[in-house]
Amino acid sequence: MAIEQLFRTLPAANAATVKVVFNGAPLSVPAGRSVAAALLAAGVQRFRATPVSASPRAPYCMMGVCFECLIEIDGVANRQACLIEVQEGMQIRTQEGARDWNVRPAGVEHV
Repeated sequence: MAIEQLFRTLPAANAATVKVVFNGAPLSVPAGRSVAAALLAAGVQRFRATPVSASPRAPYCMMGVCFECLIEIDGVANRQACLIEVQEGMQIRTQEGARDWNVRPAGVEHV
């Protein structure tokens, strides 16, 4: 089933691009945008999967409130793609399943 793109790139005076790697594939994306906006402009539709049903998710609010755009950037998981500016050479991967929280309760030395 074909899905029409929800976001379209408007013509811009600055057509600069940067090269990133998304899930092992090289991509040329618009420079000077958030990672989320750049990936959407490049046609990426799936950023992560839900932990329970593995449903595909993508950016929703584009301002850091909803956490639907969580991805792994340069080996660091749980990054909000809408809040980080895309940079040349970024290694970006979709995030699968539950977020990993290395949280230790207060006063507990070993978990």
